[in-house]
Amino acid sequence: MAMPTRALFQDSLRSKSTPLFKFMLFLFLLSMVLGHETVEVEHYPLVVSTWPFVEAVRAAWKAADGGSTAVDSVVEGCSTCEELRCDGTVGPGGSPDENGETTIDALVMDGATMEVGAVGAMRYVKDGIKAARLVMQHTEHTLLVGEKASSFAISMGLPGPTNLSSSESIEKWAKWKANNCQPNFWKNVLPENSCGPYRPTSYLEHTDETCLKTYPMQTTDLRFLDLGHRIHDTISMAVIDRMGHIAVGTSTNGATFKIPGRVGDGPIVGSSAYANEEVGACCATGDGDIMMRFLPCYQVVESMRLGMNPELAAKDAIGRIARKFPDFMGGIVAVNKKGEHAGACHGWTFQYSVRSPGMKDVQVFTVLP
Repeated sequence: MAMPTRALFQDSLRSKSTPLFKFMLFLFLLSMVLGHETVEVEHYPLVVSTWPFVEAVRAAWKAADGGSTAVDSVVEGCSTCEELRCDGTVGPGGSPDENGETTIDALVMDGATMEVGAVGAMRYVKDGIKAARLVMQHTEHTLLVGEKASSFAISMGLPGPTNLSSSESIEKWAKWKANNCQPNFWKNVLPENSCGPYRPTSYLEHTDETCLKTYPMQTTDLRFLDLGHRIHDTISMAVIDRMGHIAVGTSTNGATFKIPGRVGDGPIVGSSAYANEEVGACCATGDGDIMMRFLPCYQVVESMRLGMNPELAAKDAIGRIARKFPDFMGGIVAVNKKGEHAGACHGWTFQYSVRSPGMKDVQVFTVLP
């Protein structure tokens, strides 16, 4: 407590019946409880999310502003996006794999305890973020995948088994099949321009020059189809609750026409999201197969720990990826304990959404590459 305030408190102490004494006593006790960090209250709660998923941010904000924990608020926000099937890339009914099936990847992380729960390539259960929270709450594990993740989620009370496909996803898959399964995520295989089954290319039959011509063409097509065409993909969200606790969560139905069994960066801690209560949080979205190799969100949080502001930390993490993969598409949003936030991106125009106490509603920020 500053000296002028302390002196005023002592003067008030001599006249205990005054309203000023009661007010100063309240401030003194409050500062003791909060460790002299009462200034931080004005920044919280805070919700940050990738993309203009406004309804999801509103849902998380309402929960956090009503006193819910950061973890519960993140689950509420991401669950809302799953229910709304945000942009066809979150929740059931979108992004079919090569077999026409939709699967779910999701993660939740508590920045106070560093506990994580995640599911990958989960079938037959639509509630990805709730399943991830159940993994965190009821197991010693971090990640469950495939049908066993589905069985676990159903045994814990989530509805299922459920067909996660929709008429839209089946129609999209049928058109892709009619186009000879092009483009796809295979490389160095035969047949090159039709549906499988595939086998490895013999390097005795195809020169290096042929391989070099084939793979860049497929990569360009995939980036247009999977990222550029739909613009948005994973919801990655961070919440700081009223107590200053931080949590992050992600949910996605993955890359369109992915090879069955593929798990993207959505359930990979440190890649799609990361939180540390002492520092802040990070949310990421984009070309998950590339981004997960760099754990960009872990890098962002650790850079902020070392003193970088959110903007520099986000740009540094994006730059590390771009130097190795100049054609990748991705976006990152970083937020620190002060409530400062910033984004960075490469290969596309990125947007993220924020709701803080000083805002009347969610605001969408645009980040240029």
